[in-house]
Amino acid sequence: MKAARLYEYDEHIGTEPLKLEEIEEPKIEGPLDVIVRIGGAGLCRTDLHVIEGQWAPLVGIELPYTPGHENAGWVHEVGSAVSNVEVGDAVIVHPHITCGLCRACRNGDDMHCVNPLFPGIDTDGGMAELLKTNARAVIKLPQGVEPQDVAAHADAGLTAYHAVKKAVPLLYPGTRTVIIGAGGLGHIGIQSLKALCSTEIIVLDRSEEALDVAKRLGADETVVADGSHVDKIMEMTDGNGAEVVLDFVGEMGAEKDGWNITARAGSHFMIGYGGTVEVPTIDIISTERNIIGNLVGTYNDLAELMTLQAQGKVSLQTHTYSLDAVNDAINDLNQGRMPGGRGILIPEGATA
Repeated sequence: MKAARLYEYDEHIGTEPLKLEEIEEPKIEGPLDVIVRIGGAGLCRTDLHVIEGQWAPLVGIELPYTPGHENAGWVHEVGSAVSNVEVGDAVIVHPHITCGLCRACRNGDDMHCVNPLFPGIDTDGGMAELLKTNARAVIKLPQGVEPQDVAAHADAGLTAYHAVKKAVPLLYPGTRTVIIGAGGLGHIGIQSLKALCSTEIIVLDRSEEALDVAKRLGADETVVADGSHVDKIMEMTDGNGAEVVLDFVGEMGAEKDGWNITARAGSHFMIGYGGTVEVPTIDIISTERNIIGNLVGTYNDLAELMTLQAQGKVSLQTHTYSLDAVNDAINDLNQGRMPGGRGILIPEGATA
């Protein structure tokens, strides 16, 4: 099969970081294995961090390997004990292959499984024609929902929805939420908030184009990140800050801004990453502000998000590329040429 392979880490990300080549197809080895024919593989800033080598010390994977952790497609082959899907079913793939036996799995906290695999991070991912996962990771798509239209929900959508779902109990009518970053995750966060609660949504981004998308998707107010944005947001919130800040950037100063615009007793949700949060402990104690981390989401979160997608309440803004154009897609992502949306790789002839 054809796959995009990473042969060496490059902190500067050259013009052709991946090599497209023919490799051996994955095989069914265990009774719960599922092989998915990829209909769409999403591109994520985590893929850039993978190429840069940031994940290498954490997972110790041997190169070469295939990135791609946002995947959807059609069931191609199943193990002998798989009963929840059949060959030909359209599915989205939860990013973790989980054991199902540990306490976290039994509690429904799939992302905290003690013995997981993470295709596209620590094992071969979906920037290929076929992906190997397991029965616990695949969710049947509702009728009429196509894999290429939802592939990025497997991480971007799931992560955004998971954070919003955690924040919703804090967001009674009259509260304000600031979303930092209206791009690949933020635009899903806006829609998830609109679907789940009535908070007033203020969106902050450097891109006017991304803010236009945010307005179209339901943002109540938008603010350009131009150096005076913290003062503007404090003025818009009567000098108090927002009850919830959802930071989908997490670097380049956004993590500092997010804390500074969080109201007393409010919560600053960290979703994007790459930066460093430095907060004096007295500031946390004296204002009772919270910093909350977010790691993808659960299987049930992803199933709920697919319901919202089918209902037309949440949709992805996407830019499609052929798998052969994977390096063009990575360069567009790295250079900021995907405002307000996600890149999706589609293998040639991708069908059920």
